[in-house]
Amino acid sequence: MLTSLILGAFVGAVLGLTGAGGGILAVPALVAGMGWPMQEATPVALVAVAGSAAIGALEAFRLRLVRYRAALLMAVVGVPLTSLGALLAHAIPQRVLLALFATVMLAVAGRLLSQALRRGRPDRAHSRFCVGHINPNTGRLVWSWTTGIALAATGALTGLMTGLLGVGGGFIIVPMLRKVTNVSMHGIVATSLMVIALVGSGGVVATVLHGAPLPLELTLWFGLATAAGMVAGRLASHRLSAQHVQVGFGGVLICVALGLMAKAALGR
Repeated sequence: MLTSLILGAFVGAVLGLTGAGGGILAVPALVAGMGWPMQEATPVALVAVAGSAAIGALEAFRLRLVRYRAALLMAVVGVPLTSLGALLAHAIPQRVLLALFATVMLAVAGRLLSQALRRGRPDRAHSRFCVGHINPNTGRLVWSWTTGIALAATGALTGLMTGLLGVGGGFIIVPMLRKVTNVSMHGIVATSLMVIALVGSGGVVATVLHGAPLPLELTLWFGLATAAGMVAGRLASHRLSAQHVQVGFGGVLICVALGLMAKAALGR
């Protein structure tokens, strides 16, 4: 139990420091710390990440930052895809899953480090792929078929990766919404948290239905430690440079990814 508390506090602290994307460390932490296969770590990690995301989403909802219609569309499309992801996770060999997870982590680390290096430089006004625009008069998202399709595709990919790898999906949702909408960054992160909470909950159900065990007592302690760590991480984040946090998080992801690659290569 002590190990699960330490791991949960670590994952929560990273979540608090980095936002929605920090949940990507939950599964590797359980795989390395508890010696579990990925399929066993997935539902426990998702309970903690989805619960923490729900807390953040409720706070953001109170501040009227959540684009709840967009979040609901992504969740409606994404939740059924978690079942397909869980099915694939049980069909794919453990070594391949570890290598795939490590590849995803390296891609996320590369994007974070690239953003940190560009910090301070002027950004382009909007992405050329932007199809969802905010009406300046109402402050609401203007809906169209292309907007709906872009958001649905984002939700589908999020659901698939949630069921397959046990990740919250913030590393998918945030960059995708930045590409396809001109919603503010605060609104994107808030909306991402709501999607993670909903799709992550669906992912827990899907993975359990596909045979993954869910030790209730350990899951409870891991989840509580994650929530406590997240609060501490948020408090610490106000005193740290966002650029330094990004660089540090990117470095941690690279180290963990290399460890997973080694584990996959050695077959342990």
